[in-house]
Amino acid sequence: MSNTIIGEAVRRRLMAALFLAQSMFSAAQIAAFTLMPIIAAELSGTDTAAGVPSTLQQFGRGVAAYPVGWVMGRLGRRLGLSLGYLVAFAGSVLSVAAIVRGSFFWFTAASLLLGMGRGVADQSRYAAADVYEPTRRARAISLVVLAGTVGAVVGPALVTPSTRLAEQLDQNAMIGPFLISALLSFVALILIFSFLRPDPLQIAEREETGLEEAATQAVSLRGIFARRSVQLAVAALVIGQLVMTFVMVITPLHMSHSGHGAGAISLVVMAHTLGMFGLSWGTGWLVDRLGPLVMLIIGGLVLALSAALTPLSTAVPLLALALFLLGLGWNFCFIAGSQMLSLGIAPHERGKVQGASDTLVSAASAVGSLSVGVVFAQGGIVAVAAIGLALSLVYVAASAWGSRHERRQMVVR
Repeated sequence: MSNTIIGEAVRRRLMAALFLAQSMFSAAQIAAFTLMPIIAAELSGTDTAAGVPSTLQQFGRGVAAYPVGWVMGRLGRRLGLSLGYLVAFAGSVLSVAAIVRGSFFWFTAASLLLGMGRGVADQSRYAAADVYEPTRRARAISLVVLAGTVGAVVGPALVTPSTRLAEQLDQNAMIGPFLISALLSFVALILIFSFLRPDPLQIAEREETGLEEAATQAVSLRGIFARRSVQLAVAALVIGQLVMTFVMVITPLHMSHSGHGAGAISLVVMAHTLGMFGLSWGTGWLVDRLGPLVMLIIGGLVLALSAALTPLSTAVPLLALALFLLGLGWNFCFIAGSQMLSLGIAPHERGKVQGASDTLVSAASAVGSLSVGVVFAQGGIVAVAAIGLALSLVYVAASAWGSRHERRQMVVR
């Protein structure tokens, strides 16, 4: 790549490609996910198989993150992300074929591919971080996270018209969302492959020559994860995901047991989604201004407050507030942790570290989803909230200690 400093117009074009691709892909994933349990039950002939596709999606998401992160470290972000969108496209096409043939086996295989595509696409935020200098990285990451809002709104809205389109083509209505998913994934692939030039990783390598010496001191994955800043960042991503999943998954069931209907549950879920994605740009600005360590502590405190509020009352306003704060705390931890994982790590190290981190995040999500039902059955929402509160406070204490240690190190230097 040329030694010329990358201009602002080029950076904006790269960010536009990442934002548009992630928006389309998010909409594609949500549109496809909406009918998955229904299709799985229909193809398998039993309701007990309804959760199999979503479970395989989570598995595929975790499995793909590290190897593709390694590929990105070797070949760049553009080819790595393109591979992810291609796999998702193949998963959508295979889903259509499986539904037409009535094959539950191939539908589950397709779900695995869709999850693998998601595991790769999630790393778009790290590509965004590579586009800008450290003082603007959190805002770049937050813009890609904000793209999830587009998917959350557009994805469900595509389900009904896509099923009608399939019926007009004399096809099974259920293939409609997957046709749309295939189209959007393909467009995202073209956007990234065509317009993510120069590669963000090349930009980072060109502009971060100061990290070369540090990179040579610890190049193994174990050596990198021994760094305190990496440990804090990964802990933020993992614990934030675990607490968020743990409380969020069970809240609709808790509300149902308390006599709330679908309308009230939907309102609370909407508040949670707003907290997760809607304020991302403001979060990015705060992280860049205050620093990731401060925002990690604030994120942990917000998660703790959410967990404390959740069991206090079954009133919709309080539950909506608690779930909004749950999403916001996750947002703080996710954006600040992602930025911190891009600081102090050489560009050629980032792919494998960030991929390994996302694998751990997927594992945390799976653990939260699988274990919360048992906890809720034994101790109700109070037990669920108590575990979420304990995890949040432990992380706050660890972050505060880490922040103090970092300040001491800066004084020594």
